[in-house]
Amino acid sequence: MKQKISIVVALLLLVVTAAVYRLIPGRPFGFAPQIAMALFGGAVFVHNKKWAFALPVISMFLSDLLFQVLYSANLSTTPGFYEGQWQNYLLFALLTVIGFAVKKEKVLSIAAGTLVAPTVYFLLSNSLVWLSGGGYQRPKTFSGFIQCMNDGIPFYGGSVAATVVFGAVLFGGYYLIKKSQTATGHQMA
Repeated sequence: MKQKISIVVALLLLVVTAAVYRLIPGRPFGFAPQIAMALFGGAVFVHNKKWAFALPVISMFLSDLLFQVLYSANLSTTPGFYEGQWQNYLLFALLTVIGFAVKKEKVLSIAAGTLVAPTVYFLLSNSLVWLSGGGYQRPKTFSGFIQCMNDGIPFYGGSVAATVVFGAVLFGGYYLIKKSQTATGHQMA
């Protein structure tokens, strides 16, 4: 029971820290931990999928809520909530499903996941922006689609870098904790 409480506390700290991290001004475009969290949640919470989906979505919602509070107080130019935002939450659920395919103790599987997930997010999110007429409102032509994809490249680079960095921290930390618990006779999922 004590171990389960410590896991819940650790997850809550992770979610809150990731949510607050997104608010840091001047961080590179797209450099946030939520894609890595979706992969990690999917890989680790295979038998308890509600936590796999909850990890990145709750973190995103908390940071969006904080953005909205700051925006409402005129302390930020970035609104927390906007039309079509539900699509981002849906995309993060999809990324969690990708995490189900990641083998949490296989470096090659983790590396593949850290490249596939931000790429899928980039392609789908920019396609949705283009289809909905958001962003720079590119024309509904092949050329407009390519322009919209190009618009998102700074975010894509940041997303890949963040997923690699935060993925290494999450999966590496998990591995070290599991190794430590195995050495002391405790068991972790």
